[in-house]
Amino acid sequence: MDLAQILEQDMIKALKEKDEVKLSTVRLVRSQIKNVEIDKKAKLSDEDIIGIVQKQIKQRRDVIPDFERVSRQDLIDAAKKEIAVLEGYLPPQLTAEDLKKIIEKAITELGATTIKDMGKVMGKIAPEIKGKADGKVASDLVKSLLLG
Repeated sequence: MDLAQILEQDMIKALKEKDEVKLSTVRLVRSQIKNVEIDKKAKLSDEDIIGIVQKQIKQRRDVIPDFERVSRQDLIDAAKKEIAVLEGYLPPQLTAEDLKKIIEKAITELGATTIKDMGKVMGKIAPEIKGKADGKVASDLVKSLLLG
């Protein structure tokens, strides 16, 4: 069963269980998928859907500091609940240790030594970590290893 079918089944289940957070979150993701499918005039692969889910997670994480600044705990809690729902549709995430091993291997293979090599390292690891690790976390770790 592909990810689009899983999302549809989960939406129906959330509707029956009256799980408002999951229902609204899944509906939003499904509408994003439909919009992209209309633009591309093609059905999306699971990898494309994972990209959409990751984008939705990033958007929610990006607004949390704004909500904290204006002391809106209700909105912070809602965003965190939505993130938890969305993370359920991602493949198993890499541990920090596994991510570090992948980055160290890429640094060794490329002979990267300075921060100027960061783009090369990120380009090498990107396909391997796509959907399995947060790009910002990976970027920060590459930077620390190259500077360190």
